Amino acid sequence: MKLVVVSAGLSVPSSTRLLGDRLAAAVAQASAVDVQVVELRELAVEIAHNFTNGFAGQRFSAAIDAVTGADGLIVVTPVFSASYSGLFKSFFDVIDPDALAGKPVLIAATGGSARHSLVLEHALRPLFSYLRAIVVPTAVYAASEDWGAEGLDGRIERAAGELAGLMAGLPKTVRTGTDEVVPFAEQLAALRPAG
Repeated sequence: MKLVVVSAGLSVPSSTRLLGDRLAAAVAQASAVDVQVVELRELAVEIAHNFTNGFAGQRFSAAIDAVTGADGLIVVTPVFSASYSGLFKSFFDVIDPDALAGKPVLIAATGGSARHSLVLEHALRPLFSYLRAIVVPTAVYAASEDWGAEGLDGRIERAAGELAGLMAGLPKTVRTGTDEVVPFAEQLAALRPAG
């Protein structure tokens, strides 16, 4: 299975990338996955050019193909002005709105203060719900004080386990007209333990 991490971190090194890497490693421990990382910082100019001229550059096209072709996604953004970064939003704005339908997604964010943790529920979850992705129940937020503190590892493990389960257990989507749909009852049934 192919797992793609989309990291919108801007600095090097980046706590956003670090969180994405830790989440991917936890998923890889729970399930056999090939991990690819898409660093949006490296694609910023191509993303902007796509908005102005309508053409995606070669690296940007490859990133879009990786994301839309993945079996599961981990998306991680730093918090700016109490929401996801503009670069993060710009990337997902150019992806076909139907391309992520039914795709398992783990949402995560980093910030300087725990006060911004609700960005996961008020910005990221609605964005991916609009894109009809299947967002795992546990989202992961890491404030500056969370690194090395109790609790972060447990949230990472729980969220990674949920994503690995969705990637392995959900039935494939079925095409009905122009939309791909998996009935919710089938999604729930796939998550229940057998027996």
